Amino acid sequence: MTEVPPLDRLATLAGRSWRVQELPGGLTNTNFHVTGDDGLDPVIDVVVRWSQGDATLLGIDRDAEAFNTAAAADAGVGADVLEYRPDLSMLVISFLPGRSLDNADFADPGVLARAASATRELHAGPRFQGDFDMFTRRAAYLSTVQERGYGLPPGYLDHADAWDAVRRALAVRAQPTVPCNNDLLAANFIDDGTRCRLIDYEYSGNNDACFELGNTATECDLTPEQVEAYTEAYFGTPTRADLARVRLQMLVSEYGWSLWGFIQAAASPIDYDFEGWGMERYEKAVATLRGPDLRRLLEDVVS
Repeated sequence: MTEVPPLDRLATLAGRSWRVQELPGGLTNTNFHVTGDDGLDPVIDVVVRWSQGDATLLGIDRDAEAFNTAAAADAGVGADVLEYRPDLSMLVISFLPGRSLDNADFADPGVLARAASATRELHAGPRFQGDFDMFTRRAAYLSTVQERGYGLPPGYLDHADAWDAVRRALAVRAQPTVPCNNDLLAANFIDDGTRCRLIDYEYSGNNDACFELGNTATECDLTPEQVEAYTEAYFGTPTRADLARVRLQMLVSEYGWSLWGFIQAAASPIDYDFEGWGMERYEKAVATLRGPDLRRLLEDVVS
Protein backbone atom coordinates (compact mmCIF):
# COMPACT_ATOMS: atom_id res chain seq x y z
CA MET A 1 0.00 0.00 0.00
CA THR A 2 1.00 3.61 -0.55
CA GLU A 3 2.24 5.52 2.48
CA VAL A 4 -0.71 6.21 4.80
CA PRO A 5 -1.10 9.80 6.06
CA PRO A 6 -1.45 10.56 9.80
CA LEU A 7 -5.13 9.64 9.96
CA ASP A 8 -5.15 9.65 13.77
CA ARG A 9 -4.76 13.44 13.66
CA LEU A 10 -8.23 13.75 12.18
CA ALA A 11 -10.98 14.62 14.68
CA THR A 12 -13.22 12.16 12.83
CA LEU A 13 -10.91 9.25 13.72
CA ALA A 14 -9.07 10.39 16.85
CA GLY A 15 -9.35 7.87 19.69
CA ARG A 16 -11.26 5.40 17.51
CA SER A 17 -10.40 1.93 16.21
CA TRP A 18 -10.46 1.63 12.46
CA ARG A 19 -9.18 -0.20 9.38
CA VAL A 20 -7.91 1.45 6.22
CA GLN A 21 -7.91 0.33 2.58
CA GLU A 22 -6.50 2.29 -0.33
CA LEU A 23 -9.00 2.97 -3.11
CA PRO A 24 -8.00 2.81 -6.79
CA GLY A 25 -7.75 5.90 -8.99
CA GLY A 26 -6.68 9.44 -8.22
CA LEU A 27 -3.91 11.15 -10.18
CA THR A 28 -3.48 14.16 -7.88
CA ASN A 29 -4.49 12.54 -4.59
CA THR A 30 -4.69 9.19 -2.83
CA ASN A 31 -8.02 7.99 -1.47
CA PHE A 32 -8.47 5.74 1.56
CA HIS A 33 -11.64 3.95 2.67
CA VAL A 34 -11.61 3.94 6.48
CA THR A 35 -14.07 1.71 8.34
CA GLY A 36 -14.59 0.58 11.89
CA ASP A 37 -17.22 -0.50 14.39
CA ASP A 38 -15.77 -0.02 17.86
CA GLY A 39 -19.15 0.30 19.55
CA LEU A 40 -19.09 4.08 19.42
CA ASP A 41 -21.44 6.28 17.43
CA PRO A 42 -21.25 6.92 14.57
CA VAL A 43 -19.91 3.78 12.91
CA ILE A 44 -16.87 4.76 10.86
CA ASP A 45 -17.39 4.51 7.10
CA VAL A 46 -15.56 7.38 5.43
CA VAL A 47 -13.24 8.24 2.58
CA VAL A 48 -10.13 10.32 3.25
CA ARG A 49 -8.77 12.22 0.26
CA TRP A 50 -5.07 12.96 0.74
CA SER A 51 -3.76 15.57 -1.69
CA GLN A 52 -0.34 15.22 -3.28
CA GLY A 53 1.79 17.34 -5.58
CA ASP A 54 1.63 21.06 -6.39
CA ALA A 55 -2.06 21.91 -6.71
CA THR A 56 -1.33 25.47 -7.84
CA LEU A 57 0.43 24.20 -10.98
CA LEU A 58 -2.84 22.59 -12.05
CA GLY A 59 -5.12 25.40 -10.92
CA ILE A 60 -6.65 23.42 -8.05
CA ASP A 61 -8.14 25.39 -5.16
CA ARG A 62 -8.49 22.99 -2.22
CA ASP A 63 -10.71 25.37 -0.22
CA ALA A 64 -13.11 25.62 -3.17
CA GLU A 65 -12.98 21.84 -3.57
CA ALA A 66 -14.16 21.37 0.03
CA PHE A 67 -16.87 24.02 -0.29
CA ASN A 68 -18.14 22.63 -3.59
CA THR A 69 -18.10 19.05 -2.33
CA ALA A 70 -20.44 20.16 0.45
CA ALA A 71 -22.63 22.04 -2.05
CA ALA A 72 -22.91 18.90 -4.18
CA ALA A 73 -24.07 17.02 -1.08
CA ASP A 74 -26.69 19.73 -0.53
CA ALA A 75 -27.81 19.17 -4.14
CA GLY A 76 -28.39 15.51 -3.26
CA VAL A 77 -25.73 14.01 -5.52
CA GLY A 78 -22.52 14.15 -3.50
CA ALA A 79 -20.94 12.78 -0.34
CA ASP A 80 -21.21 14.71 2.92
CA VAL A 81 -18.13 16.62 4.02
CA LEU A 82 -17.24 15.45 7.53
CA GLU A 83 -13.93 17.21 8.07
CA TYR A 84 -11.58 19.42 6.09
CA ARG A 85 -7.95 19.72 7.22
CA PRO A 86 -5.95 21.84 4.78
CA ASP A 87 -2.99 21.69 7.19
CA LEU A 88 -2.90 17.92 6.65
CA SER A 89 -3.94 18.09 2.98
CA MET A 90 -6.92 15.88 3.84
CA LEU A 91 -10.65 15.99 3.16
CA VAL A 92 -12.95 13.50 4.90
CA ILE A 93 -16.23 12.61 3.21
CA SER A 94 -18.91 9.99 3.77
CA PHE A 95 -18.55 6.73 1.86
CA LEU A 96 -21.09 6.35 -0.94
CA PRO A 97 -22.31 2.78 -1.51
CA GLY A 98 -22.32 1.53 -5.07
CA ARG A 99 -19.67 1.01 -7.69
CA SER A 100 -17.56 3.31 -9.80
CA LEU A 101 -18.55 3.14 -13.43
CA ASP A 102 -16.23 2.33 -16.29
CA ASN A 103 -16.52 3.43 -19.90
CA ALA A 104 -18.22 0.24 -21.05
CA ASP A 105 -21.10 0.82 -18.60
CA PHE A 106 -22.38 3.72 -20.68
CA ALA A 107 -23.54 1.26 -23.34
CA ASP A 108 -26.38 0.48 -20.91
CA PRO A 109 -29.24 2.98 -21.53
CA GLY A 110 -30.19 2.78 -17.84
CA VAL A 111 -26.71 3.82 -16.72
CA LEU A 112 -26.67 6.60 -19.32
CA ALA A 113 -30.00 7.91 -18.04
CA ARG A 114 -28.95 7.76 -14.37
CA ALA A 115 -25.68 9.55 -15.13
CA ALA A 116 -27.50 12.31 -17.01
CA SER A 117 -30.05 12.65 -14.21
CA ALA A 118 -27.33 13.04 -11.56
CA THR A 119 -25.56 15.63 -13.69
CA ARG A 120 -28.79 17.56 -14.11
CA GLU A 121 -29.38 17.49 -10.32
CA LEU A 122 -25.88 18.84 -9.67
CA HIS A 123 -26.43 21.65 -12.18
CA ALA A 124 -29.70 22.59 -10.49
CA GLY A 125 -28.07 22.73 -7.04
CA PRO A 126 -26.41 25.51 -5.04
CA ARG A 127 -23.89 27.73 -6.83
CA PHE A 128 -20.27 26.71 -6.45
CA GLN A 129 -17.37 28.74 -5.19
CA GLY A 130 -15.36 29.91 -8.18
CA ASP A 131 -15.80 29.62 -11.92
CA PHE A 132 -14.24 27.24 -14.43
CA ASP A 133 -13.62 28.14 -18.06
CA MET A 134 -11.43 25.84 -20.12
CA PHE A 135 -10.32 28.64 -22.44
CA THR A 136 -8.92 30.53 -19.43
CA ARG A 137 -7.58 27.32 -17.88
CA ARG A 138 -5.88 26.24 -21.10
CA ALA A 139 -4.17 29.65 -21.42
CA ALA A 140 -2.85 29.31 -17.86
CA TYR A 141 -1.65 25.76 -18.53
CA LEU A 142 0.09 26.87 -21.73
CA SER A 143 1.87 29.68 -19.85
CA THR A 144 3.03 27.19 -17.22
CA VAL A 145 4.36 24.82 -19.88
CA GLN A 146 6.19 27.56 -21.77
CA GLU A 147 7.59 29.39 -18.74
CA ARG A 148 8.92 26.18 -17.17
CA GLY A 149 10.18 24.63 -20.39
CA TYR A 150 7.90 21.59 -20.20
CA GLY A 151 7.18 19.54 -23.31
CA LEU A 152 4.25 20.28 -25.62
CA PRO A 153 2.38 17.87 -27.86
CA PRO A 154 3.90 18.10 -31.37
CA GLY A 155 2.16 20.79 -33.44
CA TYR A 156 0.08 21.97 -30.49
CA LEU A 157 0.42 25.66 -31.33
CA ASP A 158 -0.57 25.12 -34.98
CA HIS A 159 -4.25 25.10 -34.04
CA ALA A 160 -4.48 28.59 -32.53
CA ASP A 161 -6.81 29.94 -35.23
CA ALA A 162 -9.23 27.02 -35.04
CA TRP A 163 -9.21 27.17 -31.22
CA ASP A 164 -10.12 30.85 -31.38
CA ALA A 165 -12.90 30.12 -33.87
CA VAL A 166 -14.37 27.57 -31.44
CA ARG A 167 -14.14 30.05 -28.58
CA ARG A 168 -15.92 32.77 -30.56
CA ALA A 169 -18.65 30.42 -31.77
CA LEU A 170 -19.42 29.15 -28.27
CA ALA A 171 -19.62 32.74 -27.01
CA VAL A 172 -22.36 33.73 -29.48
CA ARG A 173 -25.16 32.02 -27.55
CA ALA A 174 -23.42 31.60 -24.22
CA GLN A 175 -25.67 30.06 -21.57
CA PRO A 176 -25.86 30.99 -17.86
CA THR A 177 -23.29 28.98 -15.93
CA VAL A 178 -24.26 26.23 -13.50
CA PRO A 179 -22.33 24.36 -10.78
CA CYS A 180 -20.20 21.79 -12.63
CA ASN A 181 -17.83 19.05 -11.55
CA ASN A 182 -15.80 19.53 -14.78
CA ASP A 183 -14.10 16.14 -14.40
CA LEU A 184 -16.92 13.60 -14.69
CA LEU A 185 -14.98 10.67 -16.08
CA ALA A 186 -16.59 7.28 -15.56
CA ALA A 187 -14.94 6.55 -12.21
CA ASN A 188 -16.44 9.71 -10.72
CA PHE A 189 -19.96 8.33 -11.10
CA ILE A 190 -20.97 6.05 -8.21
CA ASP A 191 -23.93 3.91 -9.30
CA ASP A 192 -25.99 1.83 -6.87
CA GLY A 193 -28.30 0.49 -9.59
CA THR A 194 -31.03 2.99 -8.76
CA ARG A 195 -29.24 6.30 -8.98
CA CYS A 196 -25.82 7.80 -9.62
CA ARG A 197 -23.94 10.14 -7.37
CA LEU A 198 -20.90 12.20 -8.21
CA ILE A 199 -17.49 12.51 -6.55
CA ASP A 200 -14.18 14.39 -6.92
CA TYR A 201 -14.61 18.17 -7.05
CA GLU A 202 -10.97 19.23 -7.54
CA TYR A 203 -11.76 21.10 -10.74
CA SER A 204 -15.29 22.12 -9.87
CA GLY A 205 -16.70 25.55 -10.56
CA ASN A 206 -19.57 27.28 -12.27
CA ASN A 207 -19.40 26.57 -15.99
CA ASP A 208 -21.31 25.88 -19.20
CA ALA A 209 -23.41 22.74 -18.67
CA CYS A 210 -22.40 21.54 -22.14
CA PHE A 211 -18.75 21.45 -21.11
CA GLU A 212 -19.76 18.98 -18.41
CA LEU A 213 -21.58 16.82 -20.94
CA GLY A 214 -18.82 17.10 -23.52
CA ASN A 215 -16.10 16.29 -21.00
CA THR A 216 -17.95 13.15 -19.89
CA ALA A 217 -18.61 12.15 -23.49
CA THR A 218 -14.93 12.27 -24.45
CA GLU A 219 -13.52 10.93 -21.17
CA CYS A 220 -15.90 7.96 -21.34
CA ASP A 221 -15.21 7.35 -25.06
CA LEU A 222 -18.88 7.58 -25.97
CA THR A 223 -19.74 6.71 -29.56
CA PRO A 224 -21.44 9.43 -31.67
CA GLU A 225 -24.75 7.66 -31.06
CA GLN A 226 -24.12 7.58 -27.31
CA VAL A 227 -23.18 11.27 -27.30
CA GLU A 228 -26.53 12.04 -28.91
CA ALA A 229 -28.37 9.77 -26.45
CA TYR A 230 -26.58 11.31 -23.47
CA THR A 231 -27.38 14.83 -24.66
CA GLU A 232 -31.01 13.81 -25.14
CA ALA A 233 -31.15 12.22 -21.68
CA TYR A 234 -29.93 15.51 -20.19
CA PHE A 235 -31.95 18.01 -22.23
CA GLY A 236 -35.03 15.95 -23.09
CA THR A 237 -35.36 17.41 -26.58
CA PRO A 238 -32.01 18.94 -27.52
CA THR A 239 -31.77 21.36 -30.42
CA ARG A 240 -29.21 21.04 -33.19
CA ALA A 241 -27.32 23.85 -31.45
CA ASP A 242 -27.31 21.89 -28.17
CA LEU A 243 -25.81 18.85 -29.87
CA ALA A 244 -23.20 20.99 -31.63
CA ARG A 245 -22.34 22.70 -28.35
CA VAL A 246 -21.71 19.37 -26.62
CA ARG A 247 -19.58 18.16 -29.54
CA LEU A 248 -17.51 21.35 -29.55
CA GLN A 249 -17.07 21.19 -25.79
CA MET A 250 -15.70 17.67 -26.23
CA LEU A 251 -12.99 19.25 -28.37
CA VAL A 252 -12.44 22.02 -25.81
CA SER A 253 -12.01 19.42 -23.08
CA GLU A 254 -9.55 17.35 -25.12
CA TYR A 255 -7.37 20.25 -26.25
CA GLY A 256 -7.29 21.89 -22.84
CA TRP A 257 -6.81 18.86 -20.62
CA SER A 258 -4.04 17.51 -22.87
CA LEU A 259 -1.77 20.19 -21.39
CA TRP A 260 -2.66 18.99 -17.89
CA GLY A 261 -1.07 15.68 -18.85
CA PHE A 262 2.15 17.32 -20.01
CA ILE A 263 2.41 19.43 -16.84
CA GLN A 264 1.91 16.31 -14.74
CA ALA A 265 4.46 14.40 -16.81
CA ALA A 266 7.06 17.00 -15.89
CA ALA A 267 6.10 17.78 -12.31
CA SER A 268 4.10 14.99 -10.65
CA PRO A 269 5.75 12.61 -8.15
CA ILE A 270 3.22 9.91 -9.10
CA ASP A 271 4.47 7.06 -11.30
CA TYR A 272 2.04 7.24 -14.21
CA ASP A 273 2.23 7.76 -17.98
CA PHE A 274 0.91 11.33 -17.92
CA GLU A 275 2.43 12.15 -21.31
CA GLY A 276 0.55 9.26 -22.89
CA TRP A 277 -2.60 10.47 -21.13
CA GLY A 278 -2.11 13.95 -22.59
CA MET A 279 -1.30 12.67 -26.08
CA GLU A 280 -4.47 10.56 -26.17
CA ARG A 281 -6.59 13.66 -25.59
CA TYR A 282 -4.55 15.81 -27.97
CA GLU A 283 -4.91 13.29 -30.78
CA LYS A 284 -8.69 13.23 -30.25
CA ALA A 285 -8.74 17.02 -30.45
CA VAL A 286 -6.66 17.09 -33.62
CA ALA A 287 -9.01 14.59 -35.29
CA THR A 288 -11.84 17.10 -34.82
CA LEU A 289 -9.78 20.22 -35.53
CA ARG A 290 -8.69 18.74 -38.88
CA GLY A 291 -11.85 16.77 -39.53
CA PRO A 292 -14.76 17.39 -41.91
CA ASP A 293 -17.34 18.17 -39.18
CA LEU A 294 -15.78 21.24 -37.55
CA ARG A 295 -17.20 23.82 -39.94
CA ARG A 296 -20.73 22.40 -39.60
CA LEU A 297 -20.48 22.34 -35.81
CA LEU A 298 -19.36 25.97 -35.76
CA GLU A 299 -22.37 26.88 -37.91
CA ASP A 300 -24.85 24.77 -35.94
CA VAL A 301 -23.85 26.10 -32.53
CA VAL A 302 -24.81 29.66 -33.46
CA SER A 303 -28.04 28.69 -35.25
